[in-house]
Amino acid sequence: MTAGPGSAVPALASDGSGALKVVAEGVLSSVRPDPRADDGRRPVAWLHINTPGRGVTPSVRSWCACGRDLFVAGQTRALALIADHEQHRIVCHLIPTPQERRKAA
Repeated sequence: MTAGPGSAVPALASDGSGALKVVAEGVLSSVRPDPRADDGRRPVAWLHINTPGRGVTPSVRSWCACGRDLFVAGQTRALALIADHEQHRIVCHLIPTPQERRKAA
């Protein structure tokens, strides 16, 4: 790697030993916890409802990590798929039951 006009040059230690500084002065060097820590939860079942406005047909898509992927258009069918999606969340083997969630907590 070559040093160009905008390259940073490491500073020498302030004690004159010739060793390079590891961190800048005033910068905390402690290891911080990961702000994106993984708690083990994953999205499994999704319901996407599209209701564009008056006079336009609503549509609903229900999909799940188990392989379920359903799409309908029309108000009656959309309401039926919403109810079916709620039922699927109860019976799907990938979604933990409330008792399993309490045990994990």
